[in-house]
Amino acid sequence: MPFVLHTAESRGHANHGWLDSHHTFSFANYYDSDRMNFGVLRVLNDDVVSEARGFGTHPHNNMEIISIPLEGDLQHMDSMGNSAIIRQGDVQVMSAGSGIQHSEYNKNPDKPVKFLQIWMFPNKQNVEPRYDQISLKDIERKSVFYQILSPNKQDQGVWVHQDAWFHLGDFDSGSSETYTLKKKSNGVYIFVLDGEALINNQSLGKRDGYGIWEIDGFTIESKKRSKVLVMEVPMAL
Repeated sequence: MPFVLHTAESRGHANHGWLDSHHTFSFANYYDSDRMNFGVLRVLNDDVVSEARGFGTHPHNNMEIISIPLEGDLQHMDSMGNSAIIRQGDVQVMSAGSGIQHSEYNKNPDKPVKFLQIWMFPNKQNVEPRYDQISLKDIERKSVFYQILSPNKQDQGVWVHQDAWFHLGDFDSGSSETYTLKKKSNGVYIFVLDGEALINNQSLGKRDGYGIWEIDGFTIESKKRSKVLVMEVPMAL
């Protein structure tokens, strides 16, 4: 079973004062030729934005962009006319397609906002740009994986232009769960948001990343209360 292990401390790091960011894959001034992507998963940034600060208006194209707030409130505005606030317990998706401009700001004047910024290469080029966000409160479940993203508009969660499935799991200490891949040619990148877990005899701690492929599935064992994001993605670009 081929795998890659990216420990939390091995990630790229940039502190711009208003933005403290850890990069699992090469991004901006952080470059590692061995860490360009995991299949179509191109960016996994763990961002902390200071009070009342943020990203000014900037462009994207032909990328599926997913934001998952972990703490605080993030205000989004874009060239399609969308203005929204995403909070802990939400997930946001933006298909940049033929081109979009957007900005993201910390809505809170008194506390930082923490969120994951994830980019995936799409399987369709120059599509019409699209924005969506949902609350996970009605679909989250305890000690099992629950789906938050898929390629299908009718499925649970948001959808993307890619054969990818994302699941979250909030596991009690001592619990276990098996994940079965939706598509045999895909791989899975597992990112531990909090806690400690064991996957295929590999011990993972907070903010560790573990990518595996050429498998049918895996079993996770939670060593202490753990929150885990599973990103199943095509391995071929």
